[in-house]
Amino acid sequence: MASDRFLTLADVAEILNISTSQAYALVRSGDLAGIQIGGRNQWRVERVKLEEYIQEAYRRTATSLADLPVDEFSRD
Repeated sequence: MASDRFLTLADVAEILNISTSQAYALVRSGDLAGIQIGGRNQWRVERVKLEEYIQEAYRRTATSLADLPVDEFSRD
């Protein structure tokens, strides 16, 4: 269904468990690909782009964790 292709920023915010203004900031910064429809801040994000953003967040997190020193107290 075509309506399932695009999400509103409110939808994105709900999926990511963030505020709508944080979702807007992700789109405005270019971290999350989105398109503006019309001239009154009507933003849409393709579901596939949101999934790509999430996968990239996992990759960034894994890289950050790999760069952290191993805590000597966490070893068995």
